[in-house]
Amino acid sequence: MIPLRSSERVYSRTIVTGTLIAANTAIFLYQFLLGYRVDQFIRTWGIIPNDLHLITLLTSIFLHGGWLHLLGNMLFLWVFGRNLEDLIGGGRFLVFYLLCGLAAGVVQVIASPYSQVPTIGASGAIAGVMGAYLIKFPRSQIDTMVWLVLLFRLAIPAPFVLLFWFALQFVNGFESIGERNYTGGGVAYFAHIGGFIAGILLIRLFPSRQRWRHWYEES
Repeated sequence: MIPLRSSERVYSRTIVTGTLIAANTAIFLYQFLLGYRVDQFIRTWGIIPNDLHLITLLTSIFLHGGWLHLLGNMLFLWVFGRNLEDLIGGGRFLVFYLLCGLAAGVVQVIASPYSQVPTIGASGAIAGVMGAYLIKFPRSQIDTMVWLVLLFRLAIPAPFVLLFWFALQFVNGFESIGERNYTGGGVAYFAHIGGFIAGILLIRLFPSRQRWRHWYEES
């Protein structure tokens, strides 16, 4: 399932979400220009659990491994991030986003402490945004592209989309525990799980703004 649009209206300019998308894109273009040196760049600024530097818990959030990786993450950030930023305000949204990214990185390190593979990508932070969206917008619909032999475009309740996505991460994450390959690549499922749960918990520390919608829930 590929989310395309939220049914929730955005009432203010979501500058932080747009800036994060621009920053991630700019950094990826810089990676592209590095050529053969990109591997060393990623090993320097990505999370390597077996050789952890704390700064990489932050810098890894802005690195991506390919165009599909980048575009997929930015699509999810656009669909879910704009409503959350509109709800809690740009400054608080940025703090929330970074905290979720840090939490996601920590969980991934705990899950694979001996891995020598760099963990990169904004997906852990975005998973936090998705977890917060589940709490704050439980009645919304997500315009979604669904592949069922043929492509269909459907409006699906947000809780179904988000919980289905989380269930996939959970199942795939725990299936990967038995893998002994600490040098091969893969998806950082535990970063997704950690980010999503962090988002659910941390959003309660970020009260909603009341000036646009009277029914916004206070945390």
